[in-house]
Order: sequence, then C-alpha cells, then structure tokens
Amino acid sequence: MRPKDQLARELRYIRKISRTLPRVKSVSPDSANLVCDDLQAAMDKWRDRPAMTFEGRTVTYAELDGIANRYAHWATGLNLRRGQTVALFMPNRLEYFCIWYGLSKVGVVTALINNQLTGAGLAHCLNISGASHCIVDPETSGAFEEVKDTLETQVHQWMLGEAHNEQRDLVQALKSCSHLPPDRSVREGMTARDTCLYIFTSGTTGLPKAARVTHMRAQFYMLGFAGATGGRETDRIYVTLPLYHATGGLCALGAALLNGGSVVLKKKFSASQFWPDISAEGCTMFVYIGELCRYLVNHPVSEVETQHKLRLAFGNGLRPDVWPVLTSRFRIPDVLEFYGSTEGNVSMFNFDGKVGSIGRIPSYLRRRMGFKLVQFDVENEVPVRGPDGFCIACGVGQIGECIGRISNDPRTEFTGYLDKAASEKKVLRDVFEKGDAWFRTGDLMQQDAEGYYYFIDRIGDTFRWKGENVSTNEVSARLQEAPGVLEANVYGVEVPGADGRAGMAALVTDEAFDLEAFNAHVGQELAPYAQPLFLRMMPAMEVTGTFKQRKVELVSEGFDPAKVKTPLYFKDPDKGYVKITKAVFTKLTAGGYRI
Repeated sequence: MRPKDQLARELRYIRKISRTLPRVKSVSPDSANLVCDDLQAAMDKWRDRPAMTFEGRTVTYAELDGIANRYAHWATGLNLRRGQTVALFMPNRLEYFCIWYGLSKVGVVTALINNQLTGAGLAHCLNISGASHCIVDPETSGAFEEVKDTLETQVHQWMLGEAHNEQRDLVQALKSCSHLPPDRSVREGMTARDTCLYIFTSGTTGLPKAARVTHMRAQFYMLGFAGATGGRETDRIYVTLPLYHATGGLCALGAALLNGGSVVLKKKFSASQFWPDISAEGCTMFVYIGELCRYLVNHPVSEVETQHKLRLAFGNGLRPDVWPVLTSRFRIPDVLEFYGSTEGNVSMFNFDGKVGSIGRIPSYLRRRMGFKLVQFDVENEVPVRGPDGFCIACGVGQIGECIGRISNDPRTEFTGYLDKAASEKKVLRDVFEKGDAWFRTGDLMQQDAEGYYYFIDRIGDTFRWKGENVSTNEVSARLQEAPGVLEANVYGVEVPGADGRAGMAALVTDEAFDLEAFNAHVGQELAPYAQPLFLRMMPAMEVTGTFKQRKVELVSEGFDPAKVKTPLYFKDPDKGYVKITKAVFTKLTAGGYRI
C-alpha cells in the first residue's frame, strides 16, 4: 500500500474509533447508571422527535417512553421484584423494545425468547429463564399453549391481544398503569453489573443457552454502536432483524435512539419490500446479517433499489463475494462490518471497509487488545499446546481459534450463561501463563500482515444457517423422536450461492417411517432455520473406532445424486420433502428454489 493511501486509512480508522471510545468510556460495572438511564436521558432530550415507526404508526420519544412506563408499573403491580424474570415471546412489534426497557426501570430481567421456537426448545428456554410470567401475542400464543403443561413451574401467559381461556389480558391490565416514569428508588442499590436481559444463543452443542446480558453489556452494545455508526438526529435506521438478537435489538436501536434518530421497524425481512420501504421511509442506514444481503443481491433488479438516501449499512457476516455487489449495485456509500457475540468478550470493527474482513487492529493498538488467535487442532477440536504446556499464538496467515483474555476490566469480563457448567466450557485456562483465563469464541480466524482479521469457520458440531447457529446434536435428538427414525446424523452442507451451511440429516429408519409424518414432526419440533433442508437415507450409520458418527465423507458428498446411491430428499418450501433427481439437483445448484 502506498504511504499516502496508508495514511488516509489510518486517519479514517482513528477518526472512527475516536467517536466510538468516548461513548463507552464512562461505562463501569460499579456505576449506578444503568442502560435504562441512558435511554431515559435520550427520551427526555428528544421528547417530540419521531422515535419509531411500525406498520404505518409512528410514535415520538415521549410516547415510546410512556408505553415503557406502563410496563414498568404493570410489573410492580404484580409485585415483581428486581432480579426476577419476565419472558418475552413475540415477533417484532412496536411494544417489543418498550417492554424490556420498561421492565429494566424497575430492575426486572427480561428473557428475550426466539419467537420461532416450538416444542422442547421453547419449553427449555422458558424453564431455564426462571420466568413466572410470559408475554405473548396472537402469533406466538399457540406455541406457548402447546408446551405450557410441560413446564417445570406455572408460567402465567399474558396476551397482548384478545385473551382466551386461561390467558391474562395484558391490554386491559395496562390501561390502569401510569405512563409516568417509576421512581428511581425502586432500583436503588443496583449497579451496571446487575442483569438486564437474557439473550439465548445455541452455542456449539445442546439446547439454547441463556447468556446473561448485564446493564453494562447492554450499554456497550447500544452506546458503542451509537458512536461507531456516527449516528445523528436526522438518521432513520431500517431494522428488519429480530429484536431478540443483540444485533437488531441492541446495536441498531442504540445507534438510533441514543442519537435522537428514528427506527423504522419491520416484523420480518422481505426482499421484495426492502427497497420500497427504504425509499418511502427516507432511511439513511440499515442493519444486516450476511444472509439478508445475499437475498438482496439475488433478488431481481428494480428501479427503486437505488432511489434512497442511505449512507451506511452495518452488521456482520457479509460474504466477500456479496460485499462488492451490494455496494455497487445498490449504491451504498459505506459498509461497517463488525465481529462480536452475545456472550463473548471479543469484538472488533472494520472501519476501513476492507472487503471480506471482520475488523482490523492496527499495530499501535495490538497490545491494548485483549484477544489473540491460537493454533488449533481441528481433528481433535482443541487448541495446540507446546512442550511447555502453553498455547501457541498464530503467526500471520495461520488459522486459529480466536480467544479473549478474561479480566476484571469491564471490556474483557465474561458474564457467562445461567448454566455455570456451560460457562466453564467456554473458558480456556493456563493459556500463556499459569492462572490466566481466556474466553473461547469457538471461531476460527486468520490475520494478515496489515492487521485485518478474517472469519474462517465455526468449531464443533454447529453450522450457521439463516443467521442462526444450529446445534447438530440438538437437531439429531429431535429427529430421533420421530416415528421410524432409528439414527440421525446431522451436519451442514454448502449450497451454491447461499450463506452458511444448510442442514442435512442422514437417517437410518425402519418400516414405521413415513416421510409426510416426518415432515410434520420436523415442522412442529424445530424452528424453521433448524429444520433439515436435505435428507439422506442410510442402511446403516458409519461410525469411528470410538463409536462417533462419521461426518466428513457425508459432508463432502452432500446432496448430489451422482455421488450418493441411496435416496436423497429436499425440503421443498411448498411440497415438503421431495426426492432429489438429477433435474432437482440441477435446479437447486442453479438457485432455482427459494431456500
């Protein structure tokens, strides 16, 4: 790189990091200033400005705050005390943010539960959250009804809509609640190290885990992105990601609401409606995950896709092949790619716009950054240790696991999960010296000579599809509950043109197996993103010498009928599982199906 270009890059990096760090400088675990206080200050400052638009309705900051206050008083009316939990099980809607923001004002924790969950996964999340009350709406109440009798304790169901049978009428209950802020004395003694939210992550194995998001951590998300995006009062941020995830629910909302801007919220993503919405609403930013961007570039060209006021797209998981197409075709001036995880202590920004990179750490900042890449044994899935017993740091170009040092510094602490055993599994000890502890991201990365980092893959029995981590062990367990399924081996396979890996299951079955009944079971027991897209019927399952199911050969053969002689099936979005013929395979690889 020419010296002039390198200087311009460094100045750009310094300018952007300089507007980010001051926003989070005051965040401290011992501070009495909570995330709800940051939000309250914004609500008071920009009371008459538009705060959020959803399905044709726009509310001001004052109105948004008033809705949140009603939920705060609703909770105190139920004698919910600080530290207790309310489960929030709804799709995106105007009230979603207001609910957890309002509950945080009185110290009540909100468990943000994936609204796509059903069956055992949903019951598990409700159980481990410890919630005694769950807020649902007409779209999610049915799933709750199906599992309510299997829950470990009674959970009262509050319906944000027309209530039936044992459901409690939340709409009616809120009418008697004040729209004024609750007295701050209700949360006297609380600090930013107290829990604000539970956000669920599938992790690498098993059922979803509840990551404990403290007020401090929520502040880092919201304030950090308020600075990193350079948000201002005139910004309108288009949010079509689910609010139960940190990217949409904290990062994007913080970028808008802590700068006096406005959120344009959608219930769910639609490729056909995306650009008409962006144009009509005058949006200046949108938040993404990589899969969303792939859908956009694969969608037919329309006139409206360049008729916008966008200045920035920000998010994570943008593929190197999609990135340049996204910016050039849609005329997006700038992209801010970042890396982070709900529970982890490693984060970075790609302030330079280097295509394909998840972030860069300049040489003059490397000693201040608390994360490293360590050499990794992929076959045995453990970090490599040298003769002295310590891990070996990766050199330039080497692929290794990214780990983050755990310390008392608020930026590098690891708050973990509700499950202490699960938390301990994410900690790597005695890494570079006796007694040190590092958070395992579970991600393989590579660093180049200029300090740019590149994501390579996830470690272990997990693949990523539709922006979600899918646990192969959990999916296998659910599939083996289906009639006629004797064994299930689940893995991820690449589909040309698609982000991540699609789920595929190799099945050993008996005469009781019925494809239609299996399809119904899958639809009932698994969230859409976790449902196997492909099936491979096997006479017997191949295992290793230690009786572990073999996957390497299955992954390499994929769903190609030319390589697989036993029956293969594809989950057609309209017909259910259909046999993969040569014609179906050709159509699949050419992008002819909506997957």
